[in-house]
Amino acid sequence: METEQAQEHEVSQDRHFEWWHHSHPTFAGITGFFAGMLFVTALPGAFAGVLRLLFSHETAERLFPFVLLALALPIAMLVMRKTRRFAQFMFVGMIVTALVVGGVASLVLYFMVDA
Repeated sequence: METEQAQEHEVSQDRHFEWWHHSHPTFAGITGFFAGMLFVTALPGAFAGVLRLLFSHETAERLFPFVLLALALPIAMLVMRKTRRFAQFMFVGMIVTALVVGGVASLVLYFMVDA
């Protein structure tokens, strides 16, 4: 009897935050933005690391442009209606991250060359 009550209590606690993932207005925005940041920063690095582990340096350099095939995932999410909002915020995260990285890199190069 006690185990049944404990299981019911456990299930009810699991469902307590279930609404947040489906109907909270900022869930898609926050997760999409940070997924876009990770997509720009971590995915190319991880892909390069796996290629370098599996292949020689020259082959890994030749195969690295195939990381662009990963862009098919957010584009496919833009097409599907259910994931469109998430994908829009993911693209915003990707663009903002790329702009920040590019801006910081250009400032660092400017100050290094100027000094």
